[in-house]
Amino acid sequence: MAEFKTDIEIANEVEMEPIVNVAKKCGLHEDEIENYGKYKAKISFDAIERLEKEKDGKLILVTAITPTPAGEGKSTVSIGLTQGLNKIGKNSIVALREPSLGPVFGVKGGAAGGGYSQVVPMEDINLHFTGDLHAMTAANNLLAALLDNHIQQGNVLRIDSRNVTWKRVLDMNDRSLRNIVIGLGGKAEGFVREDHFMITVASEIMAALCLSHDLEDLKVRLARMIVAYNLDGEPVTAGDLQAQGAMAMLLKDAIKPNLVQTLEHTPALIHGGPFANIAHGCNSLIATKLGLKMSDYLVTEAGFGADLGAEKFLDIKCRLGGLNPDAVVIVATIKALKMHGGVPKTELSTENVEALEKGFANLGRHIENLKKFGLPVVVAVNRFVQDTDAEINLLIEKCKEYGVEVSLCEVWAKGGEGAIDLANKVVNLIETEKSNYKPIYDVEDTIEEKLNIIVKEIYRGGKVTLTPAAKKQVKKLEELGLDKMPICMAKTQFSFSDDPKAVGAPEGFEITVQDVRVSAGAGFIVCQTSNIMIMPGLPKVPAANKMDVKADGSMVGLF
Repeated sequence: MAEFKTDIEIANEVEMEPIVNVAKKCGLHEDEIENYGKYKAKISFDAIERLEKEKDGKLILVTAITPTPAGEGKSTVSIGLTQGLNKIGKNSIVALREPSLGPVFGVKGGAAGGGYSQVVPMEDINLHFTGDLHAMTAANNLLAALLDNHIQQGNVLRIDSRNVTWKRVLDMNDRSLRNIVIGLGGKAEGFVREDHFMITVASEIMAALCLSHDLEDLKVRLARMIVAYNLDGEPVTAGDLQAQGAMAMLLKDAIKPNLVQTLEHTPALIHGGPFANIAHGCNSLIATKLGLKMSDYLVTEAGFGADLGAEKFLDIKCRLGGLNPDAVVIVATIKALKMHGGVPKTELSTENVEALEKGFANLGRHIENLKKFGLPVVVAVNRFVQDTDAEINLLIEKCKEYGVEVSLCEVWAKGGEGAIDLANKVVNLIETEKSNYKPIYDVEDTIEEKLNIIVKEIYRGGKVTLTPAAKKQVKKLEELGLDKMPICMAKTQFSFSDDPKAVGAPEGFEITVQDVRVSAGAGFIVCQTSNIMIMPGLPKVPAANKMDVKADGSMVGLF
């Protein structure tokens, strides 16, 4: 039996190319990158401006079925596909999100791919990287500090301390910070009020940075962020607090895209990291647009299942950024589809064609949904040794009924070589089937109309119910003229519904929206369903407990 190697062992065996050489592969000059050591760099805005006149390559979105504990491997396929495209002679780059420390030390893990389809240096990428998330944390908390200081120093803006909406953040899973009281200790310590922490990737600053076109655009977005309401019920913004300049100073480097490489030395852009269940779940618009200028085929991914990340990519990011995707890859595994068919995790290695056919309803719905956006679709199946011929043949036949091809991928074990078939199918799909991309709703629709379209057309729910508090919030946004924006649904990633236990392809359910708030800087309206955690907690046995660093600096337990 072959020795099993961990992701970090595989990554450490590969000799990386100096980042200067990687930059040359995608047309960058040496003076257009800012090195962070030998193997990672930031790309300057001089390069972005110089390349702006170049023709755009093809944009490929990688998404997935509704996630399960069996795993799907979306990032791994994105990296493997990029390597596969280069193996068949196509100039391809991958654009991914940055990992958050919360999942790294919690339970979910990082976001650097796996096996022989990884981005490196994976330890750096999964830890501090180039400091982007630290900068966002600092900018977010500077704004919080300026807000509370303004109240303490006379409160000229008449901020209602009972109606402060801006939360502090930390890039860590720490449930004890979800609900806190600040200002204790006497008059000199500020006014006592309830406050809350979110994880950094849930901050509006993350979303705004990922949707900005440049630093000046980011400053405009920062200024219009609503942080509180005054005693007359009017919004108070970061601009009212004159905070945007200092915040932008903290973010001046974080807004520049990061350049690294795959294990096969393919250029990779990793920039921004909003979660897709509480934010819009896509890497930065700056990195995506730059990648399109530097390659013939840009591969990017959107978080969680297609009902979350892909919907937001298509209804928010593409709409606000003027992007026109050319094709979509939906990642699935036979194991995950069998889980959607009712098989427990402990029995997934046993052939079960009946459960696979039942669970296919989940994949089928995602295929139908993406076709509603006018996009060509191909299914990538992460293949495992336990997958039987009968299961594979059934999956191929079911996909044919939906008019889509299937590619069996072995990118974890074989890297780009394991994605050659997928690469050929994606190129052929783009060349033979025209994309007619269009968003699923009109931003000029009312908030409730947009909600109903998402819930009925994408989730296949029966109705949307807004709590009395949510109805008041909708009315307030309409009065303020802040209702004509895209919707960003905050919903469980484990189901089309707002019940994480309703796997497969449920229909006719009711979605309850409990909270509606505007992210005026990012440019969308967040509609929160069920009990979505914007500050996660650690599991009983955190991944951090199994991690260590040796005397020579090498790490163990990090994947």
